[in-house]
Amino acid sequence: MPFGGITIGGDFRRILPVIPLGSRGDVVSACITISRLWQQSKVLLLFRNMRLNQSQSSAEAEGFKLFAEWVLKIGNGDSQPCKDSLLVYEEDNIVILPDFFDPETKNYVQNMIQWTYPDFISMYKSPIYLSERAILTPTNHVVGHLNSVIVDTIPGDESTYYSVDRAEDFGGTASELSFAFPPEYLNSINIPGLPPHELKLKQGVAFMLMRNLNQTLGLCNGTMMMITRCLKQCVECEVICGAFVGTKHFIPRMELCPTEMKLPFNLIRKQMPLQIFYSMTINKSQGQSLERVGLYLPNPVFTHGQLYVAFSRVTSPAGLKIFIDSKDGESTNVTKNFVYKEIFYNLPT
Repeated sequence: MPFGGITIGGDFRRILPVIPLGSRGDVVSACITISRLWQQSKVLLLFRNMRLNQSQSSAEAEGFKLFAEWVLKIGNGDSQPCKDSLLVYEEDNIVILPDFFDPETKNYVQNMIQWTYPDFISMYKSPIYLSERAILTPTNHVVGHLNSVIVDTIPGDESTYYSVDRAEDFGGTASELSFAFPPEYLNSINIPGLPPHELKLKQGVAFMLMRNLNQTLGLCNGTMMMITRCLKQCVECEVICGAFVGTKHFIPRMELCPTEMKLPFNLIRKQMPLQIFYSMTINKSQGQSLERVGLYLPNPVFTHGQLYVAFSRVTSPAGLKIFIDSKDGESTNVTKNFVYKEIFYNLPT
């Protein structure tokens, strides 16, 4: 039987399989709805948004319902700008509701941090406080910048850890390898799934592990931890979530190699597998429920489902604030929403 007869979950409004440098057709062709197995599957439909099921009054419940319907329109690609508007909108443009956009607030980094992380200096060591909020953005480059700004606000001395990079499986000789790929070039490469060459940390910085280190001790990919001491060759950390809360571990440098890479060699980076998580990409946030989300869009989303995923992470409409930059750098309430509607052709209505 397909999948052994078990029930699996999925939402085709969310981000589809990631195909590096793939076209829209490549992404659609990689979905299970195109597979021959799909014809043997029985589709079970869900009709209740469980994240928005904590209303305290009838008026609040009605607001949650309207927000859930709006998010579904975003996911289905049915939300269009008002035709009576005097402005001219491009294809795939949508207008953000006034409840989630403040035209008087500039999209300064400090404004986003202050709204998403209020009273951060006094609460930055609280696990519950950190697990309930995040700044989401489409690209890793912006994530790295936002995280570095937030780390700078944490009191204490900063420790910098540099990686040791080397190239392997190169077709030429050893001398050609050293000339073709000098250390400075290898250090400048930033690939999703690898920690950066220069890792700046402080005591009290929260992060997620990027690798499975010891599953019996709870050191798995995605485990949330906080740095308690910065040592010379490693860091001492404390688990702040899950069944192993309070346990302390030492995280050393280790050799990491990305599984998918378009370079003509294998990059081996020896670095601590840590990812600071005050800000994260929209793709990384899938599956999480957050009470407060600051969505920062210096550039529009670039693939199917990213905007829907970002909007649907919150547990209440009051926990969502959107910061969008226009082409000239000013704040705006118009952005792109990409939906590949051919994904829904083989789904029951």
